[in-house]
Amino acid sequence: MISVIILGAGNVGTHLVKAVRASKNLNLVQWYCRGPKAIKFPIKGIDLCHDLEQLKKADVYIIAVSDKAVSEVSKQLPFENRLVVHTSGSVAMKELDMKLRRGVFYPLQTFSATSELSFSEVPFCIETMDKNDSNLLKTLAIEMGSPSYMINTEQRQALHLSAVFINNFTNQLYRIAHELSDSKNINFEVLKPLILETAHKIQHTSPYNAQTGPAKRNDQVTINHHLRTLESHPEYQSIYKQLTQSIKTTHGFKKL
Repeated sequence: MISVIILGAGNVGTHLVKAVRASKNLNLVQWYCRGPKAIKFPIKGIDLCHDLEQLKKADVYIIAVSDKAVSEVSKQLPFENRLVVHTSGSVAMKELDMKLRRGVFYPLQTFSATSELSFSEVPFCIETMDKNDSNLLKTLAIEMGSPSYMINTEQRQALHLSAVFINNFTNQLYRIAHELSDSKNINFEVLKPLILETAHKIQHTSPYNAQTGPAKRNDQVTINHHLRTLESHPEYQSIYKQLTQSIKTTHGFKKL
C-alpha cells in the first residue's frame, strides 16, 4: 500500500485525488489546499489539510500547484529526505528544495474540472534522483491504471511544448472555427466528425503524411478566396497566412 498526500486543489490535483481514491492499493492520507474555498468540487471522506505544518507522513507527496508556486511550496515543507514530486511539464526537477528526495510525476494530458477522465489515457512522465523512488512512482502509476515513461527534464520540457501545439493551440483553432461557423448560422456539430477523423488518422500515419487541404496541394485560388473572406477578421487572417505558409514550406512550395 503506497501512502500519498496531494498538495493542490486545481484541476490536476482534483483528478489525482479521485484516481488515488479509486485504487485499492493506494492510500490518500491527506489533501492539502490553502483553504476550504479552494476546493471547487468537494469529495467526502477525505482528510483535508490547510496548514503545511500539519502534514502527516506519507510515501510520496505530490505537488500539483501552478508552475510559479512549485519551488516555494517545496521550500515550506516542514520535513527533509521524503519523496516529493511535482506535476509540471515545464518546471525542472531541481526547482524542488534540496532538502527533499526530488522527483517529477508529470501527467501528459489535458485536465478540466468538469470532465471525467480515465487514467488509462494519462501517461505519466517520471524523473527522479534515485532508482528506488523511480520504482515507487512506476508502481503508483500502475495502481492508477496509467502507463509511465522515464523522461528527463529536457525531454519533458520538449513534450510540454509539443503538447501546447497539439492541445492548446489546436483548441484555439477549434474556437475560431466555432465562431466562423456560428457567424453563418451553421451548427458546429457539422464539423465534429472532421475533428474526430483528423485525430483518428494520426493514430495510423504520421502528421506529415496525414496533411491535406489547399496549402498542401498549393491551391492558390482557394487560399486567396479564404483570405478575402477573412478580411473582416485580420487576426484570423494572419493566423491563416502563417499556418498556410508553414504547410507550404513543409511540403516544398514557395511563399504566398
